[in-house]
Amino acid sequence: MVKRLHEKLIDILKNSNAVSAKDLSDVINIQKKQGGNLAKMLVEKGLITQKDLAALLSSEFNIPVLNLSRLKIDSGVVKLIPEKMARQYTLIPISKIGNSLTVCMADPLNIFAIDDIKALTSFDIDPTISTEKEITEAINNYYSTEMSQLSDILEQANTPDDADSVEVSRVEDETTVNIEEAAQLSKIPPIVKIVNLMLGEAIEKRASDIHIEPQENKLRVRYRVDGTAHEAFNLPKKDQNAILTRLKIMSGLDITQWRLPQDGRFRIKIRDKTVDFRVSVLPITHGGKIVLRLLDKSSLNIGLEKLGFSSDTLKLFDEAISRPYGMILMTGPTGSGKSTTLYSILTRLNTTDKNIVTIEDPVEYQIEGVTQMQVNADINLTFASGLRSVLRQSPDIVLIGEIRDFETADIAIKASLTGQLLLSTLHTNNAIGAIARLIDMGVEPFLVASSLIAVAAQRLARKICPHCKEPAEIRPAVLDRLNIKSELKKSMHIYRGKGCDKCNNTGYYGRMAIAEIFLVDDQVKQMIISRASEDKIKEYLVSKKNIRFLRDNAIFEWLAGQTTLEEVLRITTEE
Repeated sequence: MVKRLHEKLIDILKNSNAVSAKDLSDVINIQKKQGGNLAKMLVEKGLITQKDLAALLSSEFNIPVLNLSRLKIDSGVVKLIPEKMARQYTLIPISKIGNSLTVCMADPLNIFAIDDIKALTSFDIDPTISTEKEITEAINNYYSTEMSQLSDILEQANTPDDADSVEVSRVEDETTVNIEEAAQLSKIPPIVKIVNLMLGEAIEKRASDIHIEPQENKLRVRYRVDGTAHEAFNLPKKDQNAILTRLKIMSGLDITQWRLPQDGRFRIKIRDKTVDFRVSVLPITHGGKIVLRLLDKSSLNIGLEKLGFSSDTLKLFDEAISRPYGMILMTGPTGSGKSTTLYSILTRLNTTDKNIVTIEDPVEYQIEGVTQMQVNADINLTFASGLRSVLRQSPDIVLIGEIRDFETADIAIKASLTGQLLLSTLHTNNAIGAIARLIDMGVEPFLVASSLIAVAAQRLARKICPHCKEPAEIRPAVLDRLNIKSELKKSMHIYRGKGCDKCNNTGYYGRMAIAEIFLVDDQVKQMIISRASEDKIKEYLVSKKNIRFLRDNAIFEWLAGQTTLEEVLRITTEE
């Protein structure tokens, strides 16, 4: 039976021409010598995608293909198959009707898996198919949301651990408050314990955000790790108000107000580590949704060198920030790491002989020795009005959170021409686009040309997990389509993350900055004044200055074994 299914798969691949005869023959020979799953080996070698393979099997065996991200699976059905077996066979139960259990499988030809599930559950098994990636994500989501997670937290809440050493303080007040005192204010010590454990776990998992989302029958908690949100656990609906109130007390917010959005901050000290939390409360249908942004000051002290920039990019950054005056712009979408890069630059420039002032919305990291101002539209304290006041404070370096309009851009450019080094951000897709964006705002081209020192664009790429990193192969045709030069092909080291406990089976661990940056020299200034097109400026920078742009830098990191091709294509666009 197994042999017949194995041969059937080979016939399907041959008839479909999805894999060349030579490649298929080579993999079959390797499989005969080493053993293993033929389909998985074909996918790992990049000869066919999981999605294409699933479509072929679906067509041949009349097995439905499912998009698991669009399904909501009942927790009672998930419990029918243990997590260990689900991970072993890469499958997850979907639904139960009568004596039939529908199971989504990465390999619906695995008769051993079907027999084991049938013996375990005593149900008739109806297989469906999806990609291994989708099934693994579903396993991570649904098995981690079991209410047993809550019982583990509650059990820990009754035992002494690191959560007892958490100290909470209001950001405006540097005096640290003991956690027991805060617990007396809330009057609900078990809830305090759960909140502390939740915050501690988020720090442990390297989360950048915690999403606490009231739903109809539960309180869902998700962590955003390396830019992707993962469901952590669900809490009982009856504890919702107590948990949300506890967080509002810690943030210094009005616990009687639930109809309007609120923003606050608090700081915790746990295991000798201090982390700031920026808190946003949003009134929604089933209560108040709270999102906490984790702001770890230690990330600012690692310097530009540790953010992942290439040596060529770092050299250009160093040259730009060594200038005494002018304007440096960072561009990119929300969440691309612009603020972290600018803060790292400020940290490097922050010396006793420099007066540094920032105007932000909101102030994310608080840096000792830097004067920081938060805009407030309610009292007409905007970036423009704030900048006017700041310039009367005799600053050497000014950071503006974002240039949004002509008034701010005009004042910023004039400030950079009168002796200040000015740092700011713009929302454009690439670095060269910042020039046209400023001109579109109404700034005269000669002022743009005179003030700009450098423009950079940035993205964040997930790094391959070092704990499960393994060599990967890539088809020559893919390299040719990407126009990879022959000299790079000789020295490339391509890897992928297999998935392990350390990276939550994603294959990625941490992120690195991918950036493009160019300095505005005399030739670029002339091109700006003459309103040359972006293509003309780019042609000059590539041919005369050897500037590498986002896609090229990302491909370079992929070939160096730092990230994957999927990440390269996700964060960059072909130009």
